[in-house]
Amino acid sequence: MKKKIWIVAIIVFFIAYFFLAAREIPRQMVLVPRWISSLESGETILMDETAGSETILPFKMGGRFGFVRQEDGRFSINKIAKYNVSLSGKHWAEYEAEPSRVTIYDNSGETYAVIEAPRGYPFFLEEGRGQGRIFIVGSEQNSISEIDASGSVTWTYEFASQVTCVDAARGLLLAGSLDGSIVIIDSMGRKVFSFEPGGSRYPVILGCAISRDGSRLGIISGVDNQRFLYLERFGASPGDYKVVYHEFLSDGFRRPVFINFVENDRWVIFERIGGMGLYEAGSRQTAKVNLDGEITAVDQSGGRGLIFSVVSKSENMKELAGIMLPDRLMVAAPFKSNDVFLGRADSRLLIGGGQTLISFELERR
Repeated sequence: MKKKIWIVAIIVFFIAYFFLAAREIPRQMVLVPRWISSLESGETILMDETAGSETILPFKMGGRFGFVRQEDGRFSINKIAKYNVSLSGKHWAEYEAEPSRVTIYDNSGETYAVIEAPRGYPFFLEEGRGQGRIFIVGSEQNSISEIDASGSVTWTYEFASQVTCVDAARGLLLAGSLDGSIVIIDSMGRKVFSFEPGGSRYPVILGCAISRDGSRLGIISGVDNQRFLYLERFGASPGDYKVVYHEFLSDGFRRPVFINFVENDRWVIFERIGGMGLYEAGSRQTAKVNLDGEITAVDQSGGRGLIFSVVSKSENMKELAGIMLPDRLMVAAPFKSNDVFLGRADSRLLIGGGQTLISFELERR
């Protein structure tokens, strides 16, 4: 009985702080709640029987991690994090500060690979079409090794300084480093492109992203001055990238910065002081959306011309922001939570706060 009362109270909370505000998204577009799940109890309440995508999304929030089905809110994995956790849509691993062995699991909990004497820490990257890649970053953060399904190292690349950001697509690995350089490594571990943006007092690379077809790059570079750079590949060679656009961002961050391609690589979105920056590849135009607070989570896929973000206004006050591309803020829905999670698959939006996940369907009406 107590569990049911607790879940009902959470539903009321979301309706009061979230759903009513979120309904005002763009013309003829509404967010319809589908289910709400408790991480603590594992219980789920279905609000609508309409079938959704069978996509399984990873989550990490409130001291827990796991995977949840978009269709009905059921958990394939729901665990308390006892050690460090790395996870993606396909794989996960828990590991100690200096692991002697790392076991990689798939999103159903089955063992995928065992890495003996890893000499570093695992991380996972996805490349579209459901492909997931497994890597080990060295304990000094100046090397990356790719791992195959048997747990063996297929290649290792040594960097001149610490790695600060990574992304992957089409068999390519993009990495930025503390010394202000970016490199692209192919599936055999060979460097096919390198570049130093420069132009800043401190030339560290704070964010990097590669498009799904591997032909475009987005970079956040430097401190004092900080810059956004957009590069495209010209010619048949995998290393023929050139700077097409760059922009000084005035005051910048001194920490890792979010940047990603969305909407089938049409847009690059990135964090900047005071909100979110956007760049459209086709028109070469930029835009900015002012957001009051620090961006703590971003919708990494986009779709239907909408991008969602969670902004932290204080330790326990957050706000869901819905943006109609390029720069129209369509919704600002406040809610209270210390921890947050934001995920998206197709037309489903998944929001988490505290120990609760709630799924919404984007519908045109």
